[in-house]
Amino acid sequence: MARLKRSTRAVIALLLTGVILSSCGVGAAVSDARTSCKYVHKALELQMESERPGLSTRQQNTLRNDAEGELLKGTQSAANATSIDGSWNALQTTINEAERVPLPDLVASLTRICQVADSSSPYLGG
Repeated sequence: MARLKRSTRAVIALLLTGVILSSCGVGAAVSDARTSCKYVHKALELQMESERPGLSTRQQNTLRNDAEGELLKGTQSAANATSIDGSWNALQTTINEAERVPLPDLVASLTRICQVADSSSPYLGG
């Protein structure tokens, strides 16, 4: 009987360790997603600023280039989040699309994804 109790305790300890370690991974993914979203927020601010009336074409282009640069800085954190939890692939993919798609076309997606990342229950459904 004592042997059965030790085996049961060992199995329970192993299961608890797995649960704890997996929750740490999810937390790290959220942290990486939030880090990436800091760059996204800065990029979106620069993009909005580039659309202000009265700016020269040169000023607009500079702000747009700066916005894209800020956005691309978030690539590594988004990739890290995706490596830990594949549900953050939407963030990584959307950031990567900025190289082919104009940033104004990505604003709604990036805004929504980062709202989720910054929320108190950051989970992107698969």
